[in-house]
Amino acid sequence: MPAADKTERLLRGLYSAALYLLVPVTVYHLIWRGFRQEAYFERWSERYARYATPARDTPVWVHAVSVGEVNAVAPLVNALLEAAPERRLLVTTITPTGSARVRAIWGERVDHVYLPYDLVGAVRRFLEHFRPRIALVVETELWPNLLLCCRDAGVPAYLVNGRLSERSLRGYRVLRPLLSRVLATLRRVVAQSADDARRFGELGAPEASLVVAGNLKYDIAIDAGALTLAAGRFRERIGDRPVWIAASTHPEEEAPVLEMHRRLRERWPDLLMLWAPRHPERFRGAAQQAVDAGWRVATRRLTQWPDAGDAVFVLDTLGELQQFYACADVAFVGGSLQDIGGHNLLEPAAVGTPVTSGPHLHNFADIARQMQAAGALRVGQDPAAVSAILAQLLEDTAARGAMREAGLALVRDGRGALQRTLDVIAPDLPAADA
Repeated sequence: MPAADKTERLLRGLYSAALYLLVPVTVYHLIWRGFRQEAYFERWSERYARYATPARDTPVWVHAVSVGEVNAVAPLVNALLEAAPERRLLVTTITPTGSARVRAIWGERVDHVYLPYDLVGAVRRFLEHFRPRIALVVETELWPNLLLCCRDAGVPAYLVNGRLSERSLRGYRVLRPLLSRVLATLRRVVAQSADDARRFGELGAPEASLVVAGNLKYDIAIDAGALTLAAGRFRERIGDRPVWIAASTHPEEEAPVLEMHRRLRERWPDLLMLWAPRHPERFRGAAQQAVDAGWRVATRRLTQWPDAGDAVFVLDTLGELQQFYACADVAFVGGSLQDIGGHNLLEPAAVGTPVTSGPHLHNFADIARQMQAAGALRVGQDPAAVSAILAQLLEDTAARGAMREAGLALVRDGRGALQRTLDVIAPDLPAADA
C-alpha cells in the first residue's frame, strides 16, 4: 500500500481546505433537507464524528450510502453476522432513509451511525472511536480523506459491489490525480462487472487490485413463505383486480405515472396502482396528487391494505417494497423516465414480477442489458411507450408468465457474487471472536 508522496499531500491539502471552507454549507444543507425530511434535523453530532458513547472496538465496518446500497450489501452483512454473531459490526449510511433501512433489517444486531463528512479531523475521530479492523465500502463511495485515513490508520479497505458508470467516470476524471492515489489504497476493488472494473482501472485503480465478482443484488434474500402470505392477504382485500406497481418514482415522474394510470383505467376501470415514491418526503404529496386526480386513495400507514374501492394505494413505509412487488401483476421501476439512472430492476424480477422501465438506466446498464437479453425487462422510451408496455402485459397472461420465468431464472443463475466477495475479503476479516 503506497505511502503519501508530495503530490498527494498537495492535492489532499487543497481538497481538505476546500471542504473546510464549505463547512457552513453543510449546516445549511442539513437545515434545507430537514424542512423536507425532519430526520435531517437529528443526530448532527454524528455528521462531525462527535459521539456521546464511549469508544469501542468494532472490527467490521460496512459503509452503504442509502437505501439502495443497504439493500445491495444486505446479503454480505447477513453472511458476516451468521458466520460470527459475536463479532461487532458497524454499518454507516449518509441518509436517514438508509439509517431506517439498517434498523429495519438488523435492529440492534449491528451498530449504526451516520458517516461523518469527509473532513480529516472528523474521519480520524470516527476511526479512533470505532477502531475498525476492516472497511467494506459499497459501490462508488470514493471519499478521499475517508480512504486515505484508513490507509494512514492501517485499516485495510475494500470497495465491494463496485460500480462506475461511463457518466460517473467522465465526472471523476477531473479528480483523477487525487482519486488514482485513493484507489491505490484499496486492497481490492471488487467490481460488479468487467466493464466496471475497466472503468475503475481508467480512473487509476491498479490492475492487480481489480476483481470481478458479480453483483450482490443477485444474491437477494427471498422469504417465499412471507411473500405468499402477504400476497394472500392482499388478494383477500381486493379480489381478482388487475394490479400494477410504480416503484421508486422521483418527483418529475409523478405526473407521468398518474397519466399512465389514467390511460390504463380507461381500459381496466378496476385497475389498482400501488405507488412507492422513492423518497419519504414525497409520500404525502403523491397521495394528494392521486386524490386531486379524482381517485379513491389509501395508504399503507392508514389502512394497511387496499380494498375493492381504492384506485391508488400509496406505500408510505420503508422496507416493504419486495412484498408489494410480489402482489403486482407488472412493475414499473422509476428513476428511469428522468435522467436519474434507474433503480434496482432485479428486486421485482426476483419475486417473479415482470418489469418495465424508462430509458435512463445508466446506473444499472449491465443488469438492464442482461434482463433485456433474457426477456425479463421491457424498456419504453417515454411515458406513452411505458404505458403501452404495461397495457400489453396486463392484457397478455402468457407474456407475463414468460417474463416471470425469465426473471426468476436470471436471478437464480446470477447468484454467486456473495461467496466470491467473501473469498476476496477473507484474508483481512478479523477472527470470529474479535
